[in-house]
Amino acid sequence: MLPLLLLLVALSAQATRPQRPAVPAPPRDPFFTSTMTPDEIRGKQAVLETSDGTIVLDLLADAAPNHVAYFITQARAGAYDGTVFHRLIAMGIIQGGDPLSKDPAQAAKYGTGGLGRLRFEPNAEKHTRGAVSAVQVPGNRDSAGNQFFIVVTDQAALDGQYTVFARVADGINVAQKISTMPATNAVPATRIEIRRVTIRDTPAPAPEPFVSESVQELSSYRAVISTSMGDITLELFPDRAPNHVRQFLRLASSGVYDGTSVHRVVKGFVAQTGHLPTRREPLNERQQGFVRNLQPEFNPTPHERGIVSMARLDDPASASSSFFIVLGRSPALDNQYTVFGRVVGGLDVLEKIEGAPLNGEAPVTRIEVTGVKLVRQ
Repeated sequence: MLPLLLLLVALSAQATRPQRPAVPAPPRDPFFTSTMTPDEIRGKQAVLETSDGTIVLDLLADAAPNHVAYFITQARAGAYDGTVFHRLIAMGIIQGGDPLSKDPAQAAKYGTGGLGRLRFEPNAEKHTRGAVSAVQVPGNRDSAGNQFFIVVTDQAALDGQYTVFARVADGINVAQKISTMPATNAVPATRIEIRRVTIRDTPAPAPEPFVSESVQELSSYRAVISTSMGDITLELFPDRAPNHVRQFLRLASSGVYDGTSVHRVVKGFVAQTGHLPTRREPLNERQQGFVRNLQPEFNPTPHERGIVSMARLDDPASASSSFFIVLGRSPALDNQYTVFGRVVGGLDVLEKIEGAPLNGEAPVTRIEVTGVKLVRQ
């Protein structure tokens, strides 16, 4: 044991010895950097289950790998579950993903949370309908995070300004509907909740219907057109216009005709329907893929009462979805329009449609096509 005097001397020397300053810890990088491999983020979809329907996103791993990895990481951690779409611009964009929006008591702060985690990732993706981009703090590209917005209509002015990291694969109609919900100064009147977000492998595309069936198989189908005035049943002619029949069956089975109207009636001539601008709701992505122009398949079948033929513009190869039912012998249409079927049931309904009050060629009261049901004989 040291004598007291020596101990004091030792402590004094220690106190006066120069101290080396502590080396400060390196500052923590606030930005997220993915540790996921390219194979772990490619070929993925995000399924957003909302209070108003499901929206499925294709994640663009090659265009914005860091944003995609961050979104996947946050989704798997449940960060989006219970958040809301807190900003709406009708027919423009819908914005959500703020973690603060899980708490209704934080409503005044919605739009300020979950930012400052991602650096800008420039890419060539455009802000066309269905694009999904990362929200940024105004004036700071390197400020994205949890929040995102979905483009409902083309927004070219945003190109190159925000990182597009996904595209809507299914459910753009849901996003569009959300965009038009009641809002004041872009703030929705009610909570539009993102109940759950899950990540999955992108499934193989569903096969296109009515591609490989034989003419005999196609001939076994009848189409029952349900209208607000009653049902009309069609026999189809795949032996005369196989491609038109395939197209009609595809459109009918996918619901393309649901919610359209009989928009044109010329007594003694034609009743026309299937015109997509008359549809109550826009087509979804799959339905849009089935609408395509057809090469003419003119055949010698005469245009007489009950015949079903495809409408078109001046270009003979412009027929796509709209068709008409002939109300009286019309030889001027022969070999100019493609006949693909005829009415075999519901001629009384056709008479009602022909007798409906008109404003010019348009029915005064909307004649709704509520659906087309396919029945095999």
